[in-house]
Amino acid sequence: MSPKPSTRQVVFSMPGNERQAAALCRALHATAGNAIVRHFPDGESAVRLEADVAGRDVILVCTLDRPDAKVLPLLWLATAARENGAARTGLLAPYLPYMRQDSIFRAGEIVSARHFAALLSGHFDWLATVDPHLHRIRCLSEIFSIPTVAIHAAPAIAQWIRDEIEAPLIIGPDEESRQWVEDIAARCQATAVVLEKDRLSDTAVNIAVRNLPEAGECTPVLVDDIVSTGHTMLEAARRLLEHGYRPPVCIGVHALFAGTAYADLCAVAADVVSCDTVEHPSNRIVLANFLAAAIQAEADDRERGDPARGQPGASVRPD
Repeated sequence: MSPKPSTRQVVFSMPGNERQAAALCRALHATAGNAIVRHFPDGESAVRLEADVAGRDVILVCTLDRPDAKVLPLLWLATAARENGAARTGLLAPYLPYMRQDSIFRAGEIVSARHFAALLSGHFDWLATVDPHLHRIRCLSEIFSIPTVAIHAAPAIAQWIRDEIEAPLIIGPDEESRQWVEDIAARCQATAVVLEKDRLSDTAVNIAVRNLPEAGECTPVLVDDIVSTGHTMLEAARRLLEHGYRPPVCIGVHALFAGTAYADLCAVAADVVSCDTVEHPSNRIVLANFLAAAIQAEADDRERGDPARGQPGASVRPD
């Protein structure tokens, strides 16, 4: 007999996140709540919670790719939960945007990552996300004033590779990918190689291929966190082909795929696979159980009053 649904946790989905929210409900044994999000003819948003949230822990599920149209209705839902008596309101955003805007590159710009974090911190009690893009900002606690949980996709990716790929060689297209590549390779008992990237513009990169082992019979597996324009993956794949490797399997954590990026990558890769943080046809690595485990651990530790957990910037790397 499966556990009874939790009367404490209630999960609401923003439009487009229903599959992820339903999977989270099943994994947490939580109650599903319905939320209405609609738009007036003039473009303004209106929201309504169709469940009693008084005294309950509310979880809003909204992956934030293409964020600008989603954020205001999301904040209205968080406000509705708070005004209707929710004990706590948390945000599960499998993809967290604006993290790449982590510095001022030209006069007159802003560090959008910090301002976006402040905006979310003002409306939620906690945040959980998957592999946020941390580079110049080293951890989420530098910019968020609420407890945060960074859930790592490496265990799920490694499991998929173990199940599907023979003799994998795990390759990162640039230095920023090293953290994922080395972890995944260790879990697969495979070799890890990190290439060198020089970004020329938003849509142009140069990849240097050094210290590659002989191609042999290995299957090259390119891994990166965000695939947006796809130029980094494309250039890396082309370099591998030039060096005698078979077409690589390309794996991305977050499948943003702007414009023709997905079709372009499919043309040079043996396969293109992603985690299900952003709804896309390439989704084959399911993270629901990892998300649920991290959220439940945060809730359990908070109820026990564990001071070592539930702090801003907490990181979760399931085995």
